[in-house]
Amino acid sequence: MGPTDDMTATGARALLVVDVQNDFVEGGSLGVDGGRAVARAISTHLGRHHDDYAMVVASRDWHHAEGTNGGHFPEPGAEPDFATTWPVHCVSTEDGSDYVPDLDLTHVGLHVKKGQGVPAYSAFEGTTDDGRPLAAVLREAGVDAVDVVGIATDHCVRATALDARQEGFAVRLLDGLHAGVAPATSTAAVAEMEDAGVVRAAVAGDVPG
Repeated sequence: MGPTDDMTATGARALLVVDVQNDFVEGGSLGVDGGRAVARAISTHLGRHHDDYAMVVASRDWHHAEGTNGGHFPEPGAEPDFATTWPVHCVSTEDGSDYVPDLDLTHVGLHVKKGQGVPAYSAFEGTTDDGRPLAAVLREAGVDAVDVVGIATDHCVRATALDARQEGFAVRLLDGLHAGVAPATSTAAVAEMEDAGVVRAAVAGDVPG
């Protein structure tokens, strides 16, 4: 059985896998506890439920090696404030930008890159390799509902889910398939998403014990 249908959608559904990258899991420059476990859980979910989706999309932060990426990285010699500036991460020429090896990409049909020289949090700020925005690609495929999973709950997952609602998609956040930086900010982010109409959904059998 796939995710519980808590929100009615008349068209197709897509899965958005947000930023499951080396720099965002344990050992990365902005590592999140539980990130590798989430990568494995997403892979399990895809193995069991990929046929439930018209499209599976994976996003990546994809920052330039030079400069501050529009103020996203601190100036040389300065410390990040962890609000608007962050430690250098997901530089496109380095391993930190790669997908986590635990994430099975077999069923991922579309890749989106974001933050190419500018700050970006939501997958909807990204584009495909041929320059198409995510929302347009989803609509062209007849998608009107999305499931959101990935890293981090309180940053890029939050931004992606909220933008999906702004774009008019029905949105589910799949429990157990996302990881946050801190419990308090993750709880607040989930509450904000729910206030915007995002529905939390449990996925039977997918969450590791």
